[in-house]
Amino acid sequence: PTLLTEVRQLGTDGGDTLKFLWKLFDGALVESVLMRYPGRITLCVSSQAGCGMNCPFCATGQAGLTRNLSAAEIVDQVVQANRAIAAGKLGGGRKDGGHDAERVTNIVFMGMGEPLANYARLMSALRRMIEPAPEGLGMSARHITVSSVGLVPPIRKLADEKLPVTFALSLHAPDNELRDELIPVNSRWKVDEALDAARHYFEVTGRRVSIEYALIKDMNDHGWRADLLAEKLNARGRGWVHVNPIPLNPTPGSIWTASDRATTNEFIDRLEAAGIPTTLRDTRGKEIDGACGQLAASV
Repeated sequence: PTLLTEVRQLGTDGGDTLKFLWKLFDGALVESVLMRYPGRITLCVSSQAGCGMNCPFCATGQAGLTRNLSAAEIVDQVVQANRAIAAGKLGGGRKDGGHDAERVTNIVFMGMGEPLANYARLMSALRRMIEPAPEGLGMSARHITVSSVGLVPPIRKLADEKLPVTFALSLHAPDNELRDELIPVNSRWKVDEALDAARHYFEVTGRRVSIEYALIKDMNDHGWRADLLAEKLNARGRGWVHVNPIPLNPTPGSIWTASDRATTNEFIDRLEAAGIPTTLRDTRGKEIDGACGQLAASV
C-alpha cells in the first residue's frame, strides 16, 4: 500500500532545501525536510502526526497530536527522500549528472512529534535504517540524531539500547520557572532530571549529547541564563555535551520572535567562556515555512 502521498513539495536556499508535505492513508498530514550541506545530505523526519507536548512556541505543538506514525511511515520518509535525490530534485548535486549514487546520509528526528513518545515504532524504524541492505537502508547509527523535550524514563531506556545514535535534548531554558512555561512536560520531569538522564546517555553510549536551545527574543536569551546553563552542564563533567543555539523559526501570527544577532553572540560567548562547546545552528527554509507544522497548518 502507498504509505505517503505527496501533497506539496517546496524548495528554497538555491535548491539546497526541499520540504515535503505528506498525506497518510487516513488523511493525517506530516512533513519532512531534506537539506544539502557540504559533505552530507540531512533529512529531518517526523515521528508523529502532530504532537502532544503542547510547547507554545512550536507550530506542531499548537496543532495537538493526531496519532503516532508506524515504523514504516517513518522509514518511508527516507525512501521517498532518496527517490527525490535520485530524480535530481535536490540542488547542488554531482556535476557529472550522476545523482543515483547520492543518498540521505544523516537523519534528525526533529520533525513533527516527540520521538520518545512513540518509542516502540521509533526503535523499529531506527533498526531498519541501520540494518544493512537488503533488510534495511544501511545507514550509520552515528549519523542519526534522536531528539526529545525531556521524557526522562525513555531517555534512560534509549541509552540502554546501546545503539550509537546521537541524543539531543531540547532544553530551551535552564531554569524550571521558565521551562515549565516553554516545555509543559517540565512539570513532570524537571531540568536537573532531564540533564541527569542526558548525562546517563553519554555515560552508557560514549556519545556526546547535544543540547538544543531555541533563542527567543526577551524570553530565554538573557546572559544570566547562558551562565546558568553552563554551570549546570559543567556540574555534570566536561566533554560530554555540546550546545546548539538555534535562531527561532517564527510561526505566522506568533508573538515569539528570534533573538537579535548581538544577543545571540553574547549568549554563545558566555557558554564558550565557560568551556562549553557551542555551535549556532543553521536555520533553513524560512521562506517555505521551515518550522515543522507550518505547512500542514496552512492546508
